Amino acid sequence: MVDLEGAEREEGLGWQPLSHLLEQPDPLFERILFLEGYDYSSNIYAFLGEDISIVDPGNDYTAYMHFFRAGHRPEQVRRIALTHGHPDHAAGIVELFRSYPTLGGESRPEVILHRNGPDQLKEIVRDFGSPIVEVEGGEMVTLGGISFEVIHSPGHTWDGIALYHAPTRTLVSGDIVLPDSVAAPDPGAGGDLRHYVATLRGLLARGVEHLLPGHGKPVAGEGALVVDDTYRAVLKQVAGSGAKSWMDVAGRLVSLGYVEDALYACDRWLTSTPDDVAAQELRALCLNELGRFPEALDALEPVLWASPDNPRVLVAKGYALLWLERYDESIEQFDAALSRSPKLKEAQLYKGMALYMSGRGEEAMDIGPFRDEFAARFAQEYRERTGDEAAKEGDRHEQDP
Repeated sequence: MVDLEGAEREEGLGWQPLSHLLEQPDPLFERILFLEGYDYSSNIYAFLGEDISIVDPGNDYTAYMHFFRAGHRPEQVRRIALTHGHPDHAAGIVELFRSYPTLGGESRPEVILHRNGPDQLKEIVRDFGSPIVEVEGGEMVTLGGISFEVIHSPGHTWDGIALYHAPTRTLVSGDIVLPDSVAAPDPGAGGDLRHYVATLRGLLARGVEHLLPGHGKPVAGEGALVVDDTYRAVLKQVAGSGAKSWMDVAGRLVSLGYVEDALYACDRWLTSTPDDVAAQELRALCLNELGRFPEALDALEPVLWASPDNPRVLVAKGYALLWLERYDESIEQFDAALSRSPKLKEAQLYKGMALYMSGRGEEAMDIGPFRDEFAARFAQEYRERTGDEAAKEGDRHEQDP
């Protein structure tokens, strides 16, 4: 049987310039070679300049045979970056060190990885004599003479990093964003859905244009869509199988404390059902919770028009006005809510806050629930302060001769 894939690699067709693959003439892509991963190996990227940098050396012993046969020299490889420590991305580093004694030239190439990368991997790298550069996110690293920002990208693993080239909005994503699938969190490597969601939310804000993933084909021009697809898929995982619509997802996310992500889910639902008052209300409550009070007021207007006597909505408007320091207007809303539901504790508490913050402390203390809450918090603060002082005093006595 003929190994067609092996034959193709033998002919040197495995490594491809990204500029050809993506049909993008940008100088960045002309300096990056790409080898698509298969079976138990990730994609491998080689950044070419005066020196060579490799991102994710994969787990394919044939990869470098063809790479160096094409005219590149092992001593030119001065830097290796790992998006995370899984073997399909990182095990190839052993092949590189063992098979190419001149790797890095006079000094071994430095290896860039997150500081929480696998200790065993770090030990292997040190045994081969390479310096380790531990990153946490926010650093700038140079790959083939090109500067990339390190983004900590936990979720799939805790040690995940992505590399971002802001001028072209190009993201080397590792496994945190893939074009055709979602890499499940690996609990054994610190993977966690809550981290996953936060990472994807942050990447969405980047407006990624081009995506160089750890598996699958690179994506030109539609990177943001891939990030968004991944984000939506992970949000649905968090919400669980019982969430059948984006409104279900939003409600579930709020109950779990994913307020910013619930806002996203509300917006998704409202694109198809813009007149859903319940969704409009939930969206406004999310904005309030996030401290986006002017937006919350705007969002509450159609809800109040549809439900002018709803105490919960009146309290929400009063709450936004309270934190915008429009105290008199907020008190009007709390009074309106209390006229409809006199025992509504939330309205009483917030009215007391508005009175107190506007300098009307005596009136505030006439509101029983606020007075009780205020006294309880004062007592707690007093206990904490006096407890700290007592502890300090005890320490002083222990130190006295």
